[in-house]
Amino acid sequence: MKDTHRRGARLRLAVAGAATVAVLGPLVWLWQDSLMPAAYSVMDMGYADYGGGPSPSPPSHATGPGHGSHLTTAAQGHRGHTDDTGRTTAARSVTSLVADPNRTADVTVTLVARAQRFRLPTGRSVDGYTLNGASPGPAVHATVGQLVQVRLVNESVPGGITLHWHGVDVPNAEDGVAGVTQDAVGTGKSHVYRFVANQAGTFWYHSHQVSHEQVRRGLLGPLVVTPARRPPAGTVDVVALLHLYDGARTVNGREGDVRVAARPGDRVRVRVINTENGETPAWVGGAPFRLVAVDGTDVNEPSPVRDTAVMVTAGGRADIEVTMPEDGSPVRVHIGGPGGVVLGSRSYDAPAAPRPARTLDLLSYGAPEPIGFDPERADRRFTYEIGRRPGFLDGTPGVWWTVNGHLFPDVPMFMVAEHDVVRMRVSNHSGESHPMHLHGHHAVVLSRNGVRATGSPWWTDSLEVGNGESYDIAFVADNPGVWMDHCHNLPHAAEGLVAHLMYEGVGTPFTVGGEAANEPE
Repeated sequence: MKDTHRRGARLRLAVAGAATVAVLGPLVWLWQDSLMPAAYSVMDMGYADYGGGPSPSPPSHATGPGHGSHLTTAAQGHRGHTDDTGRTTAARSVTSLVADPNRTADVTVTLVARAQRFRLPTGRSVDGYTLNGASPGPAVHATVGQLVQVRLVNESVPGGITLHWHGVDVPNAEDGVAGVTQDAVGTGKSHVYRFVANQAGTFWYHSHQVSHEQVRRGLLGPLVVTPARRPPAGTVDVVALLHLYDGARTVNGREGDVRVAARPGDRVRVRVINTENGETPAWVGGAPFRLVAVDGTDVNEPSPVRDTAVMVTAGGRADIEVTMPEDGSPVRVHIGGPGGVVLGSRSYDAPAAPRPARTLDLLSYGAPEPIGFDPERADRRFTYEIGRRPGFLDGTPGVWWTVNGHLFPDVPMFMVAEHDVVRMRVSNHSGESHPMHLHGHHAVVLSRNGVRATGSPWWTDSLEVGNGESYDIAFVADNPGVWMDHCHNLPHAAEGLVAHLMYEGVGTPFTVGGEAANEPE
C-alpha cells in the first residue's frame, strides 16, 4: 500500500512538473526572445513589408517575422555587395545623403547644450537641459532656399544628444536620430547639421536621443522658415511654443500670457508649436481667425471662422491668422487653456473665453487643389495598425503597443523605392490616441474612417489617430534614407510604438543600444 502511495505521489509530482514546464517553458522562451542585444542595427529589426510592390527573392535561410530576419530578406533588395564578413551591405549609406558640401552656409548657428538648473520668468526653478543657457532654445530663422548650418556642442548633457528637425524634410544624414542617422554627440563633443530650407513654414527642433526624457527636460526650440519675399506692411509674426516644465504649462518658456504688440488692422500670424505628448486645442477670443497653415504647409483658401477650436497634434504646428479689430480691442489666442498669446495696442485686457464646443475639421476646411500625384495609382500600399497586447519588451513583462500585431522589435520595415507613390492606412485599436510622426516626408490625408477629404489638401507630418480611427494617407517617396515612423507621445515610442520607412539601396552603419550609447527614444 505504501509503495502504491509513493508511486502515486511521484506520478503527481511528475505531472505537476510537466505542467509547470508546459506553462513556463513558452513564457521563458518569449522572455528570452524579447531580449535586445547590447547593440543592433535597425536594419536587423522585424521583417520587410513591400506593400505589394516588387521584392527580391529571400535567401533560403530567411525566417520571416522575427529577430534578425529583416536583414536577410531586405538586404537582397539593396543592390549592395558582400563585405569581408559575408554580410550584404547597402550600396548607399545614410551618411552620404547630405546637402551640397561645397555650398557656403547662409545661416550659421551654434547651440551649446548644458545640464543645469534654470529659472522660468516667473521664478520657478527647473532641473533640466538648456541650449545657449535657455529653454526653449533660441529660434532658428531662415528664408526659403537658404542653407542652414547648425553646430551642436554638448557641454555637459550626460548620455549624449542629437538634434532632429521636426517637420523639415532634410537629407537623411541630417535627421538627427541617434543610432539611425548618426551617433549621439557625447559630452565635450560637437556635430554639424546642414540642410537647405526648401519649404516655408513653422517647424521645431529637439533631441532624438532618449527623446522622452531630453525633450521633456528642455532640449528643444522653434525653427521658422519664411518666404523669400518681404511680408507686407502691417504684418506681425509670433512664435507660440507650448511646453510643460515639471507641471508648469508655458508658452515660449513663460507661464501665463505672452503679450504681443499689434495695432488695429494688423494681420497677425501666431505659429502654435505643440511640443507636448498629447494634442492641445487652440482658439481665439475677440476676433475671427483663419487657419493658414498646418505642419508647415499652407492651407488653400482658408475661410474665417469664429467660436471654433483647432486641435494641434503632439509634435504638430498650426498657424493661426488674426486681423486685429479696428476699434483697438485686444485679442486672446488661447493655447490649451486660459493662458496663451494676447495681442493688443492700448490694452491687453482680453478676458479668457471658454473653449468652443465646435472643432475645426481639417478634412473639409479650405478649397481643394491638385496634389501633384495620383494616390489611386500607388506603387506600394501599407497597413500600420496600432494595437496593444501582453508580452515582453526587452525582458520586461507588460501590456505593450503593437504594430500589425507584432511587439517591438518584430515590427515591419516599410520598403520603398525612390519615386514610388505610397499609400498607407493608419488605424488604431489600442485604447489610446497616438500622434503619428513620419520623418523626412509630408503625407496628404485622403480619408478618415472612410470619409474622403473634400477641403484643402491636408498635408501633415504629425497626425493624431484617435482610438477607433483609421486614416488613409499618401505621399511620394522622394527623400531616400532610413526614416522613423513613430508615435510622438514620446513615452509610447520608448515603449515600442516605432517602425521605419526604408528605401531600396540605402542602409545605415550606426547601431542602437547601450553598448553603442545610442537610444533614440
